[in-house]
Amino acid sequence: MSQDTTSPTTTPVRAGLDIAGRRLSYLDFGGTGRPLVALHGHMSEGASFAGLAAALAPEWRVIALDQRGHGESDRAADYSREGYIADVVALLDHLGLDRPVVLGHSLGAVNAYQLAARHPGRVGAVVNAEGPASFGLDGPNPLAFVLALPYEAPTREALIEGLGQAAPFFGDALRENPDGTWRLPFHPQDMVDSEELVHGDHWSDWLASTCPALLVRGTKGVIPAEQAHAMVERRPGTHLAELEADHFVYAGDPEGFATAVRAFLRSLDSVD
Repeated sequence: MSQDTTSPTTTPVRAGLDIAGRRLSYLDFGGTGRPLVALHGHMSEGASFAGLAAALAPEWRVIALDQRGHGESDRAADYSREGYIADVVALLDHLGLDRPVVLGHSLGAVNAYQLAARHPGRVGAVVNAEGPASFGLDGPNPLAFVLALPYEAPTREALIEGLGQAAPFFGDALRENPDGTWRLPFHPQDMVDSEELVHGDHWSDWLASTCPALLVRGTKGVIPAEQAHAMVERRPGTHLAELEADHFVYAGDPEGFATAVRAFLRSLDSVD
C-alpha cells in the first residue's frame, strides 16, 4: 500500500527501459554517491522511498524501481519470483551497476534477498525491511480486498468516489491515462496474484547469500520475533534493527528507519 514519504527537497528523474515491449520505469534520485537500488512492496511504487533518498544523500544515490505492474511500469504476463528478479537484473544491466546495495520492503525485500541468492555477484549488500524468510497463505489472500476496488473511471473524481474508504490510501497516486480516463497505480487482480506467488518457504534463498545484510523488523509487523532472531542467527553477517512500527516501517518511523539504514551502510566501509 502506498505511503507518502516524498520530500520537497528531493527531485528525482524518471527514466525507464524496455523489456521485450514492456516498459520498466524507475526514479533516479541522482548524485555522485554510491548506488542503492530500492524495491517497494505491493501496491506501492518507487516514489515511496523519496524520504529515505533525501536522508541518505549525498553519500548514496537511490534508484527506486517501480516494479512490474506498479506505478509507471507496465503490467506483466506473470508475477512470479523469477519475473521480478529478472526485472532487477535488467535494471542493473541497463544502468551498469556493479554490486550495489539492494534495499527492499515486503515484496521488494523478498525480491532483494532472492536476487542476492541467485545472482550473488550482482549484489554488494541487502537491506531487508519486513521480508520474512517463510510465510504461508493459510487463510484468505490478505490483498483480496482490492478486488472490490475499481481499476479505472472516466474522471479522477469518479475514481476517488468509487474507492470509498480506500481513497485516502491511493488518492495521491492515481494515474491519468492517455485518453483522459483515470486508473489505480496497480491492477487489483495483479496484486492478488503476486501476493499468492510471493508466499512460501524461502529459507534456502535467505541463507544462500553471504553479503552483509540488515534486517529491519517492525515490532507490529509481519515477521514474528522468533523468526527474525533466527534469520539473524542463522545467516552470518546479518544485523537486526527493530523499530516500534507496523509493517510499513519506513513510513511509521521514517527517522528510525533512515538511522538504522544509514548506520548499516556506513558499516560497509569496514567490510570493503
